[in-house]
Amino acid sequence: MKRLVAAMAALILAGAASAQTPAPAAPFDAAARKQAVETAQKALRTQYVFPEVGAEAADRLESSLAAGAYDGLDRIAFAHRITADLREIAHDKHLSVIAPDIPPPGLPPGPPPRSQAGVTRADRLPGGVGYIEVIGFPPLPVFRRAVDEAMAKLADAPALIIDARRNGGGDPASVAYLVSWLEPDGRKAHLNDLLWRKEGTSEYRREEFWTIPTPGHIRAKRIIVLTSARTFSGGEEFAYDVQTQKLAALIGETTGGGANPGGVADLGSNLAMFVPRGRAENPITKTNWEGRGVAPDFAVPADQALKVALEHLGQNPKALEVAALSKAQLFSPRTTEDPGAQAALRRLLEGTARGEPPYGDMAPQFAESIRGRLPKAQGNLAALGAIEAVAFKEVDRQGDDVYEVKFAHGVKRCAIALGADGKIAGAFMLDPPT
Repeated sequence: MKRLVAAMAALILAGAASAQTPAPAAPFDAAARKQAVETAQKALRTQYVFPEVGAEAADRLESSLAAGAYDGLDRIAFAHRITADLREIAHDKHLSVIAPDIPPPGLPPGPPPRSQAGVTRADRLPGGVGYIEVIGFPPLPVFRRAVDEAMAKLADAPALIIDARRNGGGDPASVAYLVSWLEPDGRKAHLNDLLWRKEGTSEYRREEFWTIPTPGHIRAKRIIVLTSARTFSGGEEFAYDVQTQKLAALIGETTGGGANPGGVADLGSNLAMFVPRGRAENPITKTNWEGRGVAPDFAVPADQALKVALEHLGQNPKALEVAALSKAQLFSPRTTEDPGAQAALRRLLEGTARGEPPYGDMAPQFAESIRGRLPKAQGNLAALGAIEAVAFKEVDRQGDDVYEVKFAHGVKRCAIALGADGKIAGAFMLDPPT
């Protein structure tokens, strides 16, 4: 669930280290494979949410390496093989070896749909029915800004459809915030708990998630959530939360079945392993959707779900896609530069290069992540030298503002996302396109 938080928090961690001439990539040889396996074993033994399973998975990697099962594999083939071995033991869809050039398993080909912090659109459909699609749950400061704008325009709709068919998850605090919009009269409700393993032990700490205040509430008499087999992780938690809280009916397919949140362990050679370090526990059911998914109230093929939902609401739709059904589009992702983003990016880069990041300009979660990465980030930026020019390039498909930054010793692309309060919610750095 916290995959996106970790990714956005990786400020300049790797991408800024080189200046104009990048160092050649180290060969992915037997030594690199051995290092990756040994690092993965340690993370599995000390961090994986179920200690006995983690130890068994670590033993499997050790025996496979000794037997030569990974000999001669290139980096991508190695990552896929390790992932398959891990899942054969753990049966955990979150547990995987990942890299920037290795698409996560299960994702459709091609670029993701354009969104503003996970919200792709909000529309008025036939009969005045409201519609919103949410494809992910980025950190709450940036998610709150987009979802408040979209939901406010749907507050008076007689019925509401929330489309989670393409939702791959994200921050559980953002999941709780979207549910909060649906609670009648702002009722406080206990939605979900995460039980996190204390590293190197068999003990756990509990993190609770409750509804929180929102600037408005949906007053629809009926709410429907659309699901698919691609709905995963935090997207599934949203479906599970509204189902157990009896806030909405689910229409579509059983979801993917991933309920164990975690973090990333660096394996070297531009590889990392996503290690589930916790598990979800619903306060009502005392369990979760891991391995089985969330079953809809009305099971239909995902591509028919919107049509069926409208039929449940007394409409007779003539199309399957929202674009053809829409009577008015009320929200669409931003395409123009966010005022204040460029200045915030300059402060972030210049302050971090001095070893004095502007923590007061950051959302708390992002500030915490930067503190833990400061020495490496500072060194990377120092190698690039002073900023000479910053030029806005685009709003990317996730709704982040992207800039081309010319340093004294190189050019980089930097993306930044601001929350509703103007604080930095996330940032990262990329090489410019060649």
